[in-house]
Amino acid sequence: MKKISLIFLFTATFIATSFAQSAATVIKAGIKFQIKNLGINTGGVIGGVKANILFNPAQLATASMEATADVATIDTDNEERDTHLKSADFFEVQRYPHITMKSVSITHKKGVNYVGKFNLTIKDKTKQFDVPFTYTETGNTAIIVGSFKLNRLDFGVGGSSLVLGNEVTATITVEVANKPAS
Repeated sequence: MKKISLIFLFTATFIATSFAQSAATVIKAGIKFQIKNLGINTGGVIGGVKANILFNPAQLATASMEATADVATIDTDNEERDTHLKSADFFEVQRYPHITMKSVSITHKKGVNYVGKFNLTIKDKTKQFDVPFTYTETGNTAIIVGSFKLNRLDFGVGGSSLVLGNEVTATITVEVANKPAS
């Protein structure tokens, strides 16, 4: 009986560790955004991205991605505009310092193409988005790049404007160490 219990315990441990996903080490991550202002594309970046990525293409049922960005790092290459974007007129950074994204599910499309359902929270307002992304492995790293469009007014970012567009394109890039170095 003891022998069977040990064999069962060993088998259960082996199966659990074989199919468990471990968090990938994030090497770098960032968000770029683009919006029309006076009919001209303008944009910037948001840094301070921290992410927890559990992703193995062969185990999508247990995959998850979660990220937080520090809105105070917004940079449009225009200090006056950045200050205005951080104010209560737009992101209200003092009250809502972070943007968060958390996966709900991930599906494989074809090749390196995937679609994730993500809950995006800006200023305590959460909406779900389908985010197409690519996952490309190169050596010991993998690059995840996803892009989607959102309406800034859905999150209370700025008001109605004849000058500023409502549609924002966000592109998220994350580089992770996906395998231990040999």
